[in-house]
Amino acid sequence: MSNYLPGTASLVEEIDKKLLVVLRDGRTLIGFLRSIDQFANLVLHRTIERIHVGKKYGDIDRGIFIVRGENVVLLGEVDLQNENNPSLEKVPIDDILEMQRAEQLQKQQEEDLKKKALKERGLHPTDHSVLDDYS
Repeated sequence: MSNYLPGTASLVEEIDKKLLVVLRDGRTLIGFLRSIDQFANLVLHRTIERIHVGKKYGDIDRGIFIVRGENVVLLGEVDLQNENNPSLEKVPIDDILEMQRAEQLQKQQEEDLKKKALKERGLHPTDHSVLDDYS
């Protein structure tokens, strides 16, 4: 029978393990969990920020990283045996940042086209970006 620990106490078992953390703003961090507190605030060591674009990725070294618990969307242990997935291609950070900018620009252009189409049909799309921080 395993001991079940409620809430952040269950994270104690993850100390010193390599974790992947997805933040509320969409960033992905990978690092070793060194400390937690009752609010699920995390201290990650040897942290990298991984940026994915399609089947390519790039890593930015972030060192020691403190993550406020309320910003964590997903947290999981990295499988060290399958860590180097051959289906993804690692590219230099400058390349992945340029690909990310191009992807964001394309998404913005698509969003602008949708807004224009709605306006042409007499609908007035509202800007929910201000409300996103409160929902």
